[in-house]
Amino acid sequence: MTAAPRIETVSVEPAILYWGTPVVLISTSNEDGSSNLAPMSSAFWLGWRCILGLDASSKNTENLIRTGECVLNLPSPALVGHVDRLARLTGSNPVPAAKQMRQYTHEKNKWEISGLTPVPSETVQAPRALECPVQMEAVLAATNGFMADDPMWKVGIKVFEVRITRVHVHPELLMAGTTDRIDPDKWGPLIMKFQKFYGCTTEQVHGSRLGEIPEATYLSPDVERARAAALRQA
Repeated sequence: MTAAPRIETVSVEPAILYWGTPVVLISTSNEDGSSNLAPMSSAFWLGWRCILGLDASSKNTENLIRTGECVLNLPSPALVGHVDRLARLTGSNPVPAAKQMRQYTHEKNKWEISGLTPVPSETVQAPRALECPVQMEAVLAATNGFMADDPMWKVGIKVFEVRITRVHVHPELLMAGTTDRIDPDKWGPLIMKFQKFYGCTTEQVHGSRLGEIPEATYLSPDVERARAAALRQA
């Protein structure tokens, strides 16, 4: 039997473990009827649900708790300049202490700063970002704490579960001959790794046996809920 190759590892202590996740531009409604827009990258999806990890002191967190609604806009790498213009800006006034330490400044007109276009949503009050290839309207399903075992950090982060109520995409993302399937060769999200922006290849690096499973087998009842709500509104 051939001996396994020896692979060396070292123990490290990075300050953060942001291995790479899609950037999300979250839009929410402010108290005065205007809206807030801010990037984040602590998000993942299961079916038509999304888990969001947000700074407890952020304006989007405040708005999401108050209104129970948001829009998750997914930018492509081509929009990275628009996203980066929102870095170290906050809709909170006064600026929270933790963000003061990181030299954030208050900004009310984030849409204008970003150069993105707000357009009306269909199921929530917060607007969508027209230029983003993917825009998902969502309602709050659950709010959870985080790091409950740490007396200092447990109040600093909130974890939200949101349910998607409408999905909008640019038509060129659709798989040829379909109306509801996204072609993964056509969609490449903007990725954040260790606080830096990256794109990702739109070509598969290897075949996938999971990809042989029909997508319809994963269909969530939330899709039917969203469809029924749309019919009631019609």
